[in-house]
Amino acid sequence: MARKRKRDTTYKRDLANRIELINWVLENMKNPDIPICEIIESKMNEIILNINQTHTIFEVDKLDSELRILDWILYQVCSNEIKSI
Repeated sequence: MARKRKRDTTYKRDLANRIELINWVLENMKNPDIPICEIIESKMNEIILNINQTHTIFEVDKLDSELRILDWILYQVCSNEIKSI
């Protein structure tokens, strides 16, 4: 039962984080002068640096989840730019 509760909690955390990050990207996309792909990549690089400086698995898990969400968003938003490179 505790394992199911942990999965539910992790799922809810990831879902809330996903919604927050999508809203952040959409808000930034409203301004056509903002290079959204570069901003997403920059945020991903910050998370990677934080992961490398973190010593607790629990904190790394949260950061890794955020990184995977941003990777998915980057692909969805910037796939046309990535293909043209």
